[in-house]
Amino acid sequence: MKIKYFFALLLLFAAALIKAQGTLKGKVIDGASNTGLPNVFVRDNVAKKYTLTDKQGNFTINTETGHLLIFESPGYVSDTLYVVDMTAKKIKLEAQTISLREVNITAGKAAFDPHKEYPDVYTKSKVYVMSPSTWFSKEGKDARRLKRYFQHEAEERHVDAVFSRAYVSSIVPLKGQELDDFMVLYRPPYAFLRDNNGPSLVTYINDSYKKFQALPPDKRTLPRLTNQ
Repeated sequence: MKIKYFFALLLLFAAALIKAQGTLKGKVIDGASNTGLPNVFVRDNVAKKYTLTDKQGNFTINTETGHLLIFESPGYVSDTLYVVDMTAKKIKLEAQTISLREVNITAGKAAFDPHKEYPDVYTKSKVYVMSPSTWFSKEGKDARRLKRYFQHEAEERHVDAVFSRAYVSSIVPLKGQELDDFMVLYRPPYAFLRDNNGPSLVTYINDSYKKFQALPPDKRTLPRLTNQ
């Protein structure tokens, strides 16, 4: 009799577990225009799952009830979703006020290394000549999209580290919001920093400062966006 109760409880536990796990679908939209946002990074840190939204802002991710999903996209305030069920979700991301990327660069902090943080993405992104499934499978395509996303993020973080407020303010006499506006207007691309040395960057900043000073006052200030 006790064995029957044990198996009954085991089945109930398994049913609850199956119900808690599943595939969550949804859409991420711009909070102002209600249009879908592509390439929003969606991750579940507990389950170690992650994905990107498609061109229409749709996403699909394997997760569980009780987990927290994080939604991130450059230029938008990050948002979170506590998963209580597997019904389709609609996530609104609000645009940030135009400003610098909020990245804290501290001595001794490990650099962003997606190869170590997301090794399975690089494994799944590989294409093998004798395995056509690796060319066309959704899993492979998604992994290659994530790989491109990580590459872009690594490049942007490199720009943040080199073209920093502390470094730029040591070269040009700007402070506060005026410095931020200058850095947004004249942020160098990764390719430039990759192919040039320190003196070249100093020259670039000084030349950019001259252009900044030559602008009419209203062109030196970026529009201030407010979240609704």
